[in-house]
Amino acid sequence: MKILLPVDGSACALRAVDHLISHAAWFAAPPEIHLLHVHPPIPIGRIQAHVGKETLHAHYREESEAALAEARARLAAGGLAYAEHIHVGQPAEIIVKLAGELGCELLVMGTHGRGAVAGLLTGSVAARVLHLASCPVLLVK
Repeated sequence: MKILLPVDGSACALRAVDHLISHAAWFAAPPEIHLLHVHPPIPIGRIQAHVGKETLHAHYREESEAALAEARARLAAGGLAYAEHIHVGQPAEIIVKLAGELGCELLVMGTHGRGAVAGLLTGSVAARVLHLASCPVLLVK
């Protein structure tokens, strides 16, 4: 079974990681886990005049590495192998697109993350993923 596990470093996302680890025995064979962090794009505007492409890429990489660190550690401690993915874009759309490209049969994610205030204004990532996804989605509170 291929599982996409998007995380943002929040406590809720880490509960989803823990849930997957504790229920890995549900699967007949070890699942193929794809760990994902999607960094929302920084509004470019006039910033390009002051920040180079390499600097911006390094910023995205550094923040994504920090968001993935604890999930990596927990998966490793649980003895689960994973492939890692880092993307920049609108989180829900990237999650659903990558799940399709990888042929994932299940999405496991937290119900809310770091963008809680933004979620109140524009709708949560989890709700958008539920709307767009063509595979089952397991939401962990």
